[in-house]
Amino acid sequence: MSQNPVLSSIHVYPLKAVRGHAPREAVVEPWGLAGDRRWVLVDATGKIVTQRPHPRMALAAAELLPGGAVRLSAPGARPLTVEVPRPDRTATVQVWGDKVEAVPAADAAHAWWSAYLESEVRMMHLDDPARRRPIDPEYARPGETVSFADGYPLLLTTLSSLDALNSLIAQGDHADEGPLPMNRFRPNVVVSGTAPWAEDDWSRITIGEVTFRITKKCGRCVVTTTDQETAERGKEPLRTLAHHRRFGDQLCFGTNLVPETPGSVRTGDPLTIVE
Repeated sequence: MSQNPVLSSIHVYPLKAVRGHAPREAVVEPWGLAGDRRWVLVDATGKIVTQRPHPRMALAAAELLPGGAVRLSAPGARPLTVEVPRPDRTATVQVWGDKVEAVPAADAAHAWWSAYLESEVRMMHLDDPARRRPIDPEYARPGETVSFADGYPLLLTTLSSLDALNSLIAQGDHADEGPLPMNRFRPNVVVSGTAPWAEDDWSRITIGEVTFRITKKCGRCVVTTTDQETAERGKEPLRTLAHHRRFGDQLCFGTNLVPETPGSVRTGDPLTIVE
């Protein structure tokens, strides 16, 4: 393994399942990167809406503005700024197996998204990430919480593992779909300078001034087969992950992190393996 693994890039997704941005620095909060996945879309029943049924969400973007507001943009839609709503009332959002209280955005935001997706949806804001949604107790310590991310505060991937995966894809029946870019996996932090799949063996790391605990490998879904530039779907990487990266009933790429200390991370920060 390289002796000098470093943080290659940082990715923040203000609204779950749409495009985010790549700052050079981010504050690490107990529940994830500052501003990451504090907004979400839900259907008429309160269940979250993602790229799984709506791949066109990949073409939309949410730009984080000061104070937590977002500016929405999408092909064929007029941009819309959505302010953080006052927490006067909440509604229940179902994030996979969790039920989370969140605050509805303004009606204009619901209408904007419903028109773009041609489906009735509402936009919701997580007002108090410190107490709304505990992490799965199997992997958490008391009091640890998470935003609207799938399950854990941060997702880490490595460039060497992506290279290894793309080499495997190139040898398969759908080689024409590769090489895949890292945005298929929607990570928060991307690391360079490691051996392929080295992250499988980590249990605690530091990135710059922040210490993280590794919880579990990240199981992947059909979103990874969605081209984030065109919203078209293929077979990869799930077909190759099924042959080479199956752990129990999950096809894995990347690993989930929980922050143990506060601080900020910056591109170029060294990564140190603690244990």
